[in-house]
Amino acid sequence: MRIAIDAMGGDHAPEAAVKGAQLAVDHYEDLLITLYGDEEKIKPYLNKHSRIKIHHTIEKVENTDEPSRVVRKKKNASMVLMAEAVKNKEADACISAGNTGALMSTGLFKVGRIKGIDRPALSPTLPTTDGKGFLLLDVGANVEAKPNHLLQYGIMGSIYVENVRDIKNPRVGLLNVGTEDQKGSELVKEAFKLLEQAPINFIGNVEARDLLEGAADVVVTDGFSGNIALKSIEGTALTLFTMLKQSFMKNTKTKIAAAMIKSDLKGIKNQLDYSEYGGAGLFGLSAPVIKAHGSSNERAIFNAIKQTYHLVDSDVVSLIEKEVSKLQGREA
Repeated sequence: MRIAIDAMGGDHAPEAAVKGAQLAVDHYEDLLITLYGDEEKIKPYLNKHSRIKIHHTIEKVENTDEPSRVVRKKKNASMVLMAEAVKNKEADACISAGNTGALMSTGLFKVGRIKGIDRPALSPTLPTTDGKGFLLLDVGANVEAKPNHLLQYGIMGSIYVENVRDIKNPRVGLLNVGTEDQKGSELVKEAFKLLEQAPINFIGNVEARDLLEGAADVVVTDGFSGNIALKSIEGTALTLFTMLKQSFMKNTKTKIAAAMIKSDLKGIKNQLDYSEYGGAGLFGLSAPVIKAHGSSNERAIFNAIKQTYHLVDSDVVSLIEKEVSKLQGREA
């Protein structure tokens, strides 16, 4: 299997990408990785390995770059060349921790959409109290959506969770302001009707307060609401641990208590860290494109590579293509 990685994307580039790639090739014997980026900056972190190659380029995508112009203005950027490799069948999938908007734009223009998918969805797996996690889509690929888009998100999410995360007959929920069938905006009401008729295990509406309790395995929403939900969860987790740290550092007694439960607190922190589940998939493209978190360390990159490996190995893209084709046949 061949995976292309933008080694220059993310807060800890290229170190995190290089070390994460090394963990991955040690884990998978059939994995070939090409790192796209500045060879001089990559080599100091790379232990020579026959299954890791470097495609040298000094150009990279910055966080300040306008996403829609990246493909035209920065043709030799590491992110663009990485996606070009997928387009040319030189790689089976690609990963970047760089500019999210630029990766979405590059994925659309270079990799292209699955026939029948109107809009791709950016889809991370978020933590739940039982440790299983849930897939949330969309979290920002499309701020506005139509009912049919949410239907497609539900189908793609269900296929991914069943085949990559090995959850049989996954429960698909629609994010709403209440669990009653007739609640919500016109978009949500129309999407509800479509999802009811879809070949998935649709369980109805779910509320944001129940997401971390594992209310559903797949949660569908538009990119605007999804991004707010994602940032709220992430921000709450970070704030919670800041408050706990402040409480434990108040005096000698609390510091001793903190030392006694340090490993337990670290376990909870890891459980709330969604980078432990891999990156956010751009579902709906004709090959796997994964967005790793911008602050990814080597472990998070390794998890993103594991996720990508299973996406390719399970041939999720073909499964989505077949299901969308069936859906279009029924509509016709």
